[in-house]
Amino acid sequence: MRLLALPITLIVIAILVYLLVTLTRGGKPASRREAAGAPRWETDTVMENGWTLIVVRKVALGPAGPVELARQTVRAIKDDDPNWDELYREAMVEARNRVSTLEIES
Repeated sequence: MRLLALPITLIVIAILVYLLVTLTRGGKPASRREAAGAPRWETDTVMENGWTLIVVRKVALGPAGPVELARQTVRAIKDDDPNWDELYREAMVEARNRVSTLEIES
């Protein structure tokens, strides 16, 4: 009988710890899953065919990873433009402002 006392005690302690953690979080695991799956707007930079595209996109976390739901191009900059750095910084500021506006409207 003493041989079973230690494993049973450990199981009971593990269950109590699990319940305590679950109660102190107040059901946050389910809300985290919902928040992770909720669509959000984010900035992104895409480089293709000699152009740098600054875009904002609406992304949701699907079962196989992120899924793009919508995309808006903020600005396209030619890669060999002499003012590329300045144009990129301006476009990123504009993209972040657009993300803020879209998040408020959602």
